[in-house]
Amino acid sequence: MARTILHADLDAFFVSVEQALAPELMGQPVVVGGRPGGRGVVASASYEARGYGIHAGMPLHQAQRLCPRAIFLPGRFARYQEASERFLDMLAELSPDIEPLGIDEAYMDLTGFEPFYGPARETARRLKERVRRELDITVSVGIASAKVVAKVASDLKKPDGLVEVPPGGERAFLAPLPLARLPGAGPRVREVLRALGVATVGGLAKLPLSFLKEALGVQGEALHSWAQGIDPRPVAAPAPAKSISRSTTLPRNTLDRPFLRAMLYYLGERVGAELRRKSKAARRVTLKLRYEDFETIDRSRTVGRPIATDSDIYGVGWELLERELEGCRKRVRLIGIGVSELVPIGVQLGLLDRGAERSWHLARAVDRVRERFGFSSLEMGRSLALEEAFLSDRDSYLLRTPCLSR
Repeated sequence: MARTILHADLDAFFVSVEQALAPELMGQPVVVGGRPGGRGVVASASYEARGYGIHAGMPLHQAQRLCPRAIFLPGRFARYQEASERFLDMLAELSPDIEPLGIDEAYMDLTGFEPFYGPARETARRLKERVRRELDITVSVGIASAKVVAKVASDLKKPDGLVEVPPGGERAFLAPLPLARLPGAGPRVREVLRALGVATVGGLAKLPLSFLKEALGVQGEALHSWAQGIDPRPVAAPAPAKSISRSTTLPRNTLDRPFLRAMLYYLGERVGAELRRKSKAARRVTLKLRYEDFETIDRSRTVGRPIATDSDIYGVGWELLERELEGCRKRVRLIGIGVSELVPIGVQLGLLDRGAERSWHLARAVDRVRERFGFSSLEMGRSLALEEAFLSDRDSYLLRTPCLSR
């Protein structure tokens, strides 16, 4: 029996969430990622902005030159995360086999569900209607017997598209498309194939497998199969996270220790909240710094017992930062903190001393308040120095960087 794979991709996701919150932005060239005077890049652009050549990853100052009347917004990751979770919940009601790809897209295996839901196309229509009704955004859907074909199909008629490729029609569907439509066919691959006169997916499918393996290695073998619509990969749930980290590019290069201390604590709070949400503790803390000359370093320390509170994460991170900055003359451009070697918190609580256990329960109480009233409803003294540098809303500080306040 042919598989029925659905790929759902939320259209211009960050922008769409902003437009749902502020309907006056509809139909406008909107860019999410920060203010053009900063050093950030475009995280998401409305289709009106894309008409000016603006795309994700483009420096904000370049986007402003292309469209001076564009509306630039700082990212609010907490809002996007909430919408993403509601979207995934909708998918989970249709099938237990879901594979999220980042925050705004996912595969879903509907094989064998037609007796319950009817044809896959009708299921996709109902999903699209529900996403529009409950989230006030649109989603493009591709349906096919293979993951790669479903993904290409979902991207073909954005925004708000619905494309179904019947079993047996995969190769014919892909053949006329330009190589850039095929996942994995990046600029380097296209350059190699262009030198051979190959510009379409169909042209790639006709090349000998042995030649592609020699020219592109293992990647050539995968692309040869995908170009023919062959992709046996199952829809698989993602593996549990092995680490959690948050980082941000600073609004200006600095060696201001109070500011770096405040930013490190705030990022540590975001890491700690996510760690506790997953009911995990960590045995290792890592500091990340990028200097003004773009030199990037990571410094890590393994702790004696698993930790899960903001103060513990920050304490280790600050020790690493102080040691790194001692005698340093280069200003910091980016700062980040992360945890790894994760263990279940439920197993570990019995091993902690009473003080550590009380700190963990206090941290969870703070988490619950923030989950209900917004992250900025409770602010710790160590991060108050950020108020002078950044705007804030109920969810977080609005960091004018590509990390979208993560």
